[in-house]
Amino acid sequence: MRIQFQWLIAATLFIRLFFISVTTVYSQDAGEPNDPQYEETFEGMPICAPGVYLIPPVDCLPMGPSQTLTDWARNGLTLPLKPLPASHPDASYLELDQNYAQLNLLPSVQASYYPNIESAVQGWGALSTLPIGETLYIAYENELNYEGNSYVQNERGVIRASPTGYSFFQGLLLNRPPENDFGWIVDLANPRREPSYNASIVNEQLIPKTVIQVYDQVEAEGTTWYMIGIAKWVERRYIRVVSPRLSPPEGIENGRWIEVNLYEQTLTVYEDSRLKFATLIGSGYDPYYTQPGLFPIREKLELETMTGAFETGKADYYFLENVPWTIYYDGPRALHGAYWRAKFGYELSHGCVNMSVGDAHWLYDWAVVGDWVYVWDPSGKTPTDPAFYQEGLAF
Repeated sequence: MRIQFQWLIAATLFIRLFFISVTTVYSQDAGEPNDPQYEETFEGMPICAPGVYLIPPVDCLPMGPSQTLTDWARNGLTLPLKPLPASHPDASYLELDQNYAQLNLLPSVQASYYPNIESAVQGWGALSTLPIGETLYIAYENELNYEGNSYVQNERGVIRASPTGYSFFQGLLLNRPPENDFGWIVDLANPRREPSYNASIVNEQLIPKTVIQVYDQVEAEGTTWYMIGIAKWVERRYIRVVSPRLSPPEGIENGRWIEVNLYEQTLTVYEDSRLKFATLIGSGYDPYYTQPGLFPIREKLELETMTGAFETGKADYYFLENVPWTIYYDGPRALHGAYWRAKFGYELSHGCVNMSVGDAHWLYDWAVVGDWVYVWDPSGKTPTDPAFYQEGLAF
């Protein structure tokens, strides 16, 4: 009530100074350059009480606070702020009947399996080896320890490795179409009160994975600024945004598809042409781009071991055992859980679309072979020539 009273006082002071007189506009049309035209006058009309006026009133002027509130409402921002009509998928999607370990080795050291921990400690009697590489993860059954050093055991033997966890990040299930854009914070950020680096900083720190709603955006000072609340603006590098699509991409006629936005690093799922699910992903980085285009899902595998190398000499050899919830859609490129990733919202991979384990599980259950995957880059920076994309390897 106190705020409304202050607005009314301000409005009263303003109207005493406000007037619009009848103006004469000289038209140059119809050969009558001096024929006067008279515009409608609002002289004497009161300013509307502070509120939202999506339909212009006839008995007052929606200016000052009312104009600001109405502009906000048109962008989906009303007071009190409405919650996003979304929730996380069930926590059971995070469960995975797998244990993973990372092989932390010097560049020239080869990983070996041994019959028991004593042999592993002594480095004697190896049963088998893995190629030297920079990204090596295995699945294991038992964890062992010797003098503070970690070893793990699986059906191939005992090997020196450090057990590791995986990200519990989950995207959002939409209960109904949202009224505005939304997204996530991907790095520590302090909003500014205006879309400018010179604007004062809001005394609030946003942490990665925070869900936000976007009410407006402007281009200023070489970047895009997003309005995430009243007098709260965040620049592009800290945020990833989902803009719900109103119609299917060209070539999709059944209203059912998965959409990967390479610029925003987001994945969205549409059913009956309505946004159903959204999350952050990690796609391919230069020069291992994720290829844009429209592709049908061709195969689904609950667990898949991915291995290979890209560079001459195989210095970048990778071995990723039991990758969960893999959906192949474009040759070697797939949507899959990435238990070795700690964050999403950035280009991370060698061409595949990396997702959190929980999100990949939800998508795996929803998708069927033949569903469409639409990959695009609204910035236009990703190469689109199919000849650019080599076949054979991706992760």
